[in-house]
Amino acid sequence: MASLKFDDNNVPYLDLGNGYRIALEGDEYTDAKAKEKAARELRETPDVVEKALQELRSLLQEEKTLYVPMDNDPFMIKFLRPCKYYAQSAFELIKRYYRFRSKHPDLCDELYPRSVKHVYEEGLVHFLPLRDQHDSRILVLECGKKWKPSKVSLTDLFRAVQLALEAGMYEPRTQLNGAVVILDMEGLALSQIMQFTPKFAAMALDWIQQCTAMRLKSVHIVNNSYLFNMLFAIFKPFLTEKLRKRLFFHQKDWNSLTSHVDAKCLRPKYGGTLECLETDGKLLGEMFELYHKEYERKIDIPG
Repeated sequence: MASLKFDDNNVPYLDLGNGYRIALEGDEYTDAKAKEKAARELRETPDVVEKALQELRSLLQEEKTLYVPMDNDPFMIKFLRPCKYYAQSAFELIKRYYRFRSKHPDLCDELYPRSVKHVYEEGLVHFLPLRDQHDSRILVLECGKKWKPSKVSLTDLFRAVQLALEAGMYEPRTQLNGAVVILDMEGLALSQIMQFTPKFAAMALDWIQQCTAMRLKSVHIVNNSYLFNMLFAIFKPFLTEKLRKRLFFHQKDWNSLTSHVDAKCLRPKYGGTLECLETDGKLLGEMFELYHKEYERKIDIPG
């Protein structure tokens, strides 16, 4: 069975057997290939980074409603990378990101792993141990038959997804290469669809499209039946053209999925060849809890 361990540097990881593990990768990338990609796609060169950090600090110093750890370069770069080091864009993203938190306290207050450990224990939100062929982090959400609204509210499910994406935002490699999301809708029932409202859909898509410091590369929906169309109809009016182009519907066509995501990164149930233990949701939650101090690093917004 999977187990929670620590490497030689005391970094926690989930051991899934056969050499596979899930760990948060907090170190900066140093290899030439990643640096070249960062320069090409994000304009990430020493001169641009230094200038962007200075400009962003100046903008934040003038914004009296935010208290930001401006001396923390990794914190600042987390917002600069998805904005390709344009300081004004990063500044606007920071304001949207934290004003969302202020506007939705039920979704964002006390947003620590321990508050949603029951969601992880249900196995609804998890990472795959391998990145895809573009080095993107792969996040799987199982929102069909596994999700029992009587045990996990929609609010708590959303909070757990936020935490998982926050974990990805912590990783420089994911800041560079982004994330791929697989939405597994197997066994979706009317009782689950009834949890969603247009107001929630608008809020959720505003968050993912405007307020997250994450390069979302693609969303792949699998095991979607005719019932899913009812759910998608609630979200469709709020989709931007950019996200529409990154949405792919596969049903049970694994050849279609593996044309986008390398089969070696996917478990056999998704048409892949990845053979290792299933992610233990309880242990994943415990691993996230070990990063409690990172999750505490917030910006305060008065009033």
